[in-house]
Amino acid sequence: MKAILYAFLAAVFYAVSIPVSKVLLQNVGPTTMAALLYLGAGIGIAALSFLNFHDRKASAPLTRRDMPFVVGMIVLDIAAPVFLMLGIRYGTSANASLLGNFEIVATTMIALLVFKEAVSKRLWGAIALITLASILLSFEGADSFRFSHGSLLVIAATVCWGFENNCTRNIASKNTYEIVVLKGVFSGLGALAIAVARHEAMPSLAHAAAALMLGFVSYGLSIFLYVRAQNTLGAAKTSAYYAVAPFVGALLSFVLLKEGLSWMYLAALGVMVEGVTLVVVDTLVRHHTHPHQHTFTHFHGGYIHTYTITHTHGHDHFGADGTHSHRHPSAVLERELVS
Repeated sequence: MKAILYAFLAAVFYAVSIPVSKVLLQNVGPTTMAALLYLGAGIGIAALSFLNFHDRKASAPLTRRDMPFVVGMIVLDIAAPVFLMLGIRYGTSANASLLGNFEIVATTMIALLVFKEAVSKRLWGAIALITLASILLSFEGADSFRFSHGSLLVIAATVCWGFENNCTRNIASKNTYEIVVLKGVFSGLGALAIAVARHEAMPSLAHAAAALMLGFVSYGLSIFLYVRAQNTLGAAKTSAYYAVAPFVGALLSFVLLKEGLSWMYLAALGVMVEGVTLVVVDTLVRHHTHPHQHTFTHFHGGYIHTYTITHTHGHDHFGADGTHSHRHPSAVLERELVS
């Protein structure tokens, strides 16, 4: 029961980031906001790592051979949250919450085209439904035949995170805390440098502290609780619970920001629910049993979790090598051994 609570709290904590960011963006520039969110996550997880010294030393450190993937990860993590914050500023946070699911499409298509991974029929159906829902959420109406700039910016963020997910998968076996700190601190500093170059006004100390705390809770602490839930539930079941995050974010947008419900949004919501349901079912089906050991990769929100499972079952692999790619917003790696 406690593990289920952890999974839902992780989803809720991440979901809070978009509507609260919408409020903070009234006093914090979008690029500065992106920087503070990542810095908050990096600093927070670095602090947690000192409380888990033995766990921090358990994984292999990054090497020079990993540097191209590390640099790619950091650059993409600079661009993605900047696009997201701009999208939230110019659009609605409810749309931004649901459009986050397009990261599933981006990650899967990049894995297919670049890494030649197989895609199941069920996941193809999910891709079609989520893409349709994203188009509906981006469309401004029959009278204008234009697409919302805010929605397109959010989609650009999810595409960046899709590339970042596939980049990070190549260093998934390395030290978790090392990757998190590098990602959070350097992506945050990179975004901050862009903010200075754009002459964004620096926020007050109170607003900066609020943004840092939001980054720690919505990015850092969310993943910490997610990992705790995985220890009991396993990755597949935890990801199923975590799939509620975009819908919680949309609900909070209506409650906190009083954003109205359009018929287009309700139609997109229905289609998005169907698409995410297929993703969850596909995840659970692939969490199967037979006497072998497989390595799976789970992406969510820009975050990536790698775990190795030894068990028994009848199966349906995502790819020939046993790698399963699934999405959900960007900065922690976790390795779980289940006997």
